[in-house]
Amino acid sequence: MKNKGIWLGIGAYACWGVLPIFWKAIQDVPAVQIVAHRLAWSLVFLTIVLTLRSGWSGMLSALNRRNLMIYSAAAVLLTLNWLVYIWGVNAGFIVETSLGYFINPLVSVLLGVIFMRERLSPAKWIPVGLAAIGVIYLTISYGSLPWISLALAFTFGLYGLFKKLSPLGSLNGLTLETGVLFVPAVLYLVYLETQGTGAFGHIPFWQNVLLALSGVVTAVPLLLFAGAARSIPLSTVGLLQYIAPTLQFILGVFVYNEPFTLEKLVGYAIIWLALLIFSVGGVYERNRYLVAGRQHAVHSK
Repeated sequence: MKNKGIWLGIGAYACWGVLPIFWKAIQDVPAVQIVAHRLAWSLVFLTIVLTLRSGWSGMLSALNRRNLMIYSAAAVLLTLNWLVYIWGVNAGFIVETSLGYFINPLVSVLLGVIFMRERLSPAKWIPVGLAAIGVIYLTISYGSLPWISLALAFTFGLYGLFKKLSPLGSLNGLTLETGVLFVPAVLYLVYLETQGTGAFGHIPFWQNVLLALSGVVTAVPLLLFAGAARSIPLSTVGLLQYIAPTLQFILGVFVYNEPFTLEKLVGYAIIWLALLIFSVGGVYERNRYLVAGRQHAVHSK
């Protein structure tokens, strides 16, 4: 079961890692329209999946004012994340989008300290500080903030924070989130059609198909991830998450020939070092906790 969970996790993050290829294929469609289609078609696909899995009762039972507010906020953050990501990919900033997801784990740690009052050991402050140094260096070398990376890291980090407060699983939660914005998304697409600026039906057939499949490419990695998260340790999931931005980085530099200067290399290297320290420290702390737990169990017998 553990090996199956690892493969499910690899599958999920690999799908997320190669998504730039999908968005690049429909780059002639404005990013806002792509996001609107992604919201609409995701709900259609998720509704089918949820019905086949008889999952409606669990979701409907959790509907109350507090949860609706949480999921509405999560939906807005997720939509902003999708918008920045798709725009960044199609505007030629795949490398910078990958940096956002490299930084994200450290941003999540920082948000946990700020909002959840979690305490960090001095060893965990080191990678957070290094990441900050890397961002400052990139800001100085760019002459401006790497706003795409920071926007992706913070919107997804805040999204994760809201998800931590929510009671539903990933499938039910995403269904509710896309449901919250389904009507505005459809109304926006209808408005574009009345203005003669809508893309769907007015672009090559295969691109129409890809727009419709945006719901599938959104939900499938999520389902793979849900299966992985249930069967392998969280620390393993944490290490696997670097597959996605690594693949994105490779695509940006070696497939789409985005510029990667020495200044960028130095800044990225500082952040990669921070992630290495963070990951190794996390595995060490988990192993120490497990060993201590076993020793306590032995002494208590």
